[in-house]
Amino acid sequence: MFLTRALTAAVLLAAFIAALFWLDRVQFALVVSCVVGLGACEWARLVNAGRALAAAYGAICAGICFWLAQTIWLAPWICAAAGVFWLTAAPYWLARGFRPAPIGAGMAVGAIVLIPAGLAMAVLAPGQTLMVMGLIWISDTAAYLAGRAFGRRKLAPSISPGKTWEGVAGGAIGCMIYAIIWALFEPDLRARVQGVVWIPFLAGALLLCALGVAGDLFESGLKRQAGAKDSGKLLPGHGGVLDRIDSATATLPPALLLMQAIGTT
Repeated sequence: MFLTRALTAAVLLAAFIAALFWLDRVQFALVVSCVVGLGACEWARLVNAGRALAAAYGAICAGICFWLAQTIWLAPWICAAAGVFWLTAAPYWLARGFRPAPIGAGMAVGAIVLIPAGLAMAVLAPGQTLMVMGLIWISDTAAYLAGRAFGRRKLAPSISPGKTWEGVAGGAIGCMIYAIIWALFEPDLRARVQGVVWIPFLAGALLLCALGVAGDLFESGLKRQAGAKDSGKLLPGHGGVLDRIDSATATLPPALLLMQAIGTT
């Protein structure tokens, strides 16, 4: 299982980097929109939509994401709306527990989760997209290692029994180290993050780390409500597309806004 998971991760990483830097922006937006569509199809199945409806929903979400990627001026507004969702509605649902909802409501939430994230990835410059994804990967990996080594206190046992507060702390530390290295070695960012600007910069990095945890828990709650271990079976050793992009759905829209705030987009 570990070998299968590692090989799948290596292939996905290579494909992602190749698409990010070799495709033009329209082609990359098309690839991202297809990923959004696959994730939307899995989401619809988790909220009990039939196969035909789930496929149609995935195609619609992919089409909307691709269309929005061609109207860049809308991106900050859509990402801001998604940020409000992740800072208000998502924590509320996580706190009170997931409960069965009408299929239409579940799919509406799926669109709010998936489309802005895909739009943010399509709009960000390639280097910045890679940096944000790197922050997510480092945070997730550090959280996993810290949780395995030191995990004692459960973070949300009713939603994701394996996650611990110690893991969250490890992820935050890894995120901070990554953000500092990023700011010191990326020329454009180094010119802007000086003096007191370090405070909001690091606070923003911690916010993205926390939102990544929220995105992970939100998808875990959705799967638990559906009685599913994974969102799908497309990726050997990993499950479905949603299982790979859960943290990114919550992190990418605010990341776009934060980068615009410090003038790096």
